[in-house]
Amino acid sequence: MITAVASAGSQVDADGITGFIDQVKHPSWWSEGVQPPQVGDRLHTVVLDDTRDPPRLSALQSDIETARVLRGRE
Repeated sequence: MITAVASAGSQVDADGITGFIDQVKHPSWWSEGVQPPQVGDRLHTVVLDDTRDPPRLSALQSDIETARVLRGRE
């Protein structure tokens, strides 16, 4: 769930872990018909980089699909 929104992106609570979605990793950056993120929004996300603090996430469907493919190779 989105807990804060700034010009650079959104802070999220992902099952008790604080993460960050850069603005370009939110669908509203790429599609005119998608509303910008707002506090309280629930998103399906994928972890892009868990070594950063806070971890970087993506809500883009293409990133989610790529993660599914990569997990299938493990």
